[in-house]
Amino acid sequence: MSKEAFQQSAAPGGTHHRLAAMAGNWEGRFRLWFEPGKLADESVQRGTIRLVGRGRFLLHEYEGRCSGEPFEGVALWGYHLDEDAFECAWGESFGTGTSIMFSTGRVEDGRFGALGGYGTGAGGERWGWRTEVSQPDAEHLDIRMFNITPGGEEALAVEVNYRRVPTSSSASARPA
Repeated sequence: MSKEAFQQSAAPGGTHHRLAAMAGNWEGRFRLWFEPGKLADESVQRGTIRLVGRGRFLLHEYEGRCSGEPFEGVALWGYHLDEDAFECAWGESFGTGTSIMFSTGRVEDGRFGALGGYGTGAGGERWGWRTEVSQPDAEHLDIRMFNITPGGEEALAVEVNYRRVPTSSSASARPA
């Protein structure tokens, strides 16, 4: 990646500029499905998204509750200019166990999308996991994650609908 290519991507209208617009403090609705069409849980999620790596990446730190139990997680999002690919590394205390999920994908219709996968840990079939991040306007951010069966059937598994919250001067780098 050349310095000029990154500067162009960070300029208004560029991909890194669009990612940078997601930085801030967020709060919203977290919803979870274990089975297609059967909502398993709904609660509040809080997150902080900040630029790291001199504006090359976004670090999303978040926390919430699922079935009354607290969870926290972290995701690193970036756009690989040389590969023309959105990339994501994600881990949390609930959904990924002790693994880090790595995903790659494209930007389509204004949505950043990435596809990863996971196994059962017992040598069984691998499942897919698709993440989609979109920002319909400056005050809202949506994150949707889809489970993909080994047979290719896809179902919504997680949806977070964030709204931007004011940044206080005493806010820390971690979610409240």
